[in-house]
Amino acid sequence: MTMTVGTSFAERAQRVSAVAAVHADDVDARGRFPREAVDAMIAERLLSIQIPASLGGEDASVSEIAEACSLLGQSCSAAAMVFAMHHIKLSSLVTHGADSAWHSAFMRRVADEQLLLASATTEGGIGGNLRNSICAIEIDGDTCRLTKDATVISYGAHADAILITSRAHAEAASTDQVMTVFTKDQYTLEQTHVWDTLGMRGTCSDGWLFKGEAPKEQILPKPFAEIAAQSMLATSHLLWSSVWYGIAVNAVARAQAFVRAAARKSPGVAPPGALRLAEASNLLQLVKSNTIAGLKEYEAAKADPDKLSSMGFAVAMNNVKIASSETVLMIINQAMLICGIMGYKNGTPFSLGRHLRDAHSAQLMISNDRILGNTSNLLLVHKQDTSLTG
Repeated sequence: MTMTVGTSFAERAQRVSAVAAVHADDVDARGRFPREAVDAMIAERLLSIQIPASLGGEDASVSEIAEACSLLGQSCSAAAMVFAMHHIKLSSLVTHGADSAWHSAFMRRVADEQLLLASATTEGGIGGNLRNSICAIEIDGDTCRLTKDATVISYGAHADAILITSRAHAEAASTDQVMTVFTKDQYTLEQTHVWDTLGMRGTCSDGWLFKGEAPKEQILPKPFAEIAAQSMLATSHLLWSSVWYGIAVNAVARAQAFVRAAARKSPGVAPPGALRLAEASNLLQLVKSNTIAGLKEYEAAKADPDKLSSMGFAVAMNNVKIASSETVLMIINQAMLICGIMGYKNGTPFSLGRHLRDAHSAQLMISNDRILGNTSNLLLVHKQDTSLTG
């Protein structure tokens, strides 16, 4: 992706990407946490770049974080997804915790200690609908307690803190939710599901029974409905799309190397995969343009909470996710057809099995059917913006 990016962020992400590339196949094969890549992120202090400079961060924009996601995605999609999900959680703190003394102090701690943040929004009985909760936070004096059957907590066993959703109180509606920060010393995790999946194996997204107790000031001051609409929706779809773009970039690079090798063997004769390579390049540009357009729209809307919560903005962000997640599979399939058996086999310079398996997660997180259903409901009452520059 080419956008206006602070050189230091890109250079640091490139160094982490080089580390991630060495271990990517082993992370995938063993379904293990990308420890080396995350340690490299910590060494480069990339986990705090989004935090305001006044709290020890570097004021990185979502576009700069997206660029880092795409660079990491070109080497190891699991490491890139861990980085993306960490910054999705951090965006909620940056956007909605700045006026809270505890959350401001916690952001400074994230910067000082390079803490890794995880998310617990899914729950047994509600599936992937993050805007519903069964569990409820219990407030007792200055203390809050929470027990949650979290069917998925990505890299939960490796996180330094978890941002977790629940109903606001025992009598609250399922959609009346809050998000609370629990640090590692304030909760226990009892494993309930094992993450043994087709792809994205290194995210280690096991299921856990979460039990936490902390001061009630760690509950974010804004309702989760606002947090989801104004920070999580956009950053999730944009940073995920950037990771998927990175996976596709590497797949096309492998296909291009294959075509060039074939061309050298038969000078003057167009290799069989040359046309498919041109088609893959075209699709790759569509994903890039789609993601950059979404990033620009988010940056423009960021100063206006009403716009961030608007139906039109939600439709636009949903469309970014749907288009990126569907197109990346088409790109990698084209690359597989170009490389043929050398792409199908593991252990070759042109192997694409990991890319294809990882990319299949894109349509499932969050389910495209769920997103399309949400968009269709929004379009019943919202007029689509059809202007080219609007």
